[in-house]
Amino acid sequence: MQDGGERAKFTAMAKGTQEDWSIIGGQFMGYARGLADRVLAHLKLLDGDFGGFPIDRLQHSLQTATRAHRDGRGEDYVVMALLHDIGDTLGSYNHPDIAAAILRPFVSEELHWIAQQHGAFQGYYFFHYLGLDRDAREAFRGHRYFDACAEFCEKYDQAAFDPAYQSESLQFFEPMVRRIFARPINSIYAKIEAA
Repeated sequence: MQDGGERAKFTAMAKGTQEDWSIIGGQFMGYARGLADRVLAHLKLLDGDFGGFPIDRLQHSLQTATRAHRDGRGEDYVVMALLHDIGDTLGSYNHPDIAAAILRPFVSEELHWIAQQHGAFQGYYFFHYLGLDRDAREAFRGHRYFDACAEFCEKYDQAAFDPAYQSESLQFFEPMVRRIFARPINSIYAKIEAA
């Protein structure tokens, strides 16, 4: 949380002035610069959350990112892999949407799509055991990123539940997260960042 500092004086946005928005815009940048810290802190909430899986959700995230990193993927891909399940705590019924929303300003359209759709694609490996349609991903067949999402799930996500796998630590990935979250590329607020 910010310390409060100077505040705008309007009671409705329609009554805001240039002075009000200069105050808000000025404070936005300081707050935005703390985004990587907040994302990393939230990722730590997955520590110890097993949900019946062989490893906890943080270790799954680290393992997914480590596999992508060791396979030579770029930093933006690795960060997407690290954060793909960050929504598990707040979006139990739509966790891919949460991860995709967090990542959207900082990654390519393709990586955003992979994060947003990975739940349906990951379901190929287990939905049939839960009475769901394992071929739910087929609704996306023909999409230009279909193969990329299928590859992400096959190579990195579904394979990342091995208790014996030696993942990199969260500290290893922290500089990558900081670099990716320091440069919004897909945001209506990116102009403020550039100013």
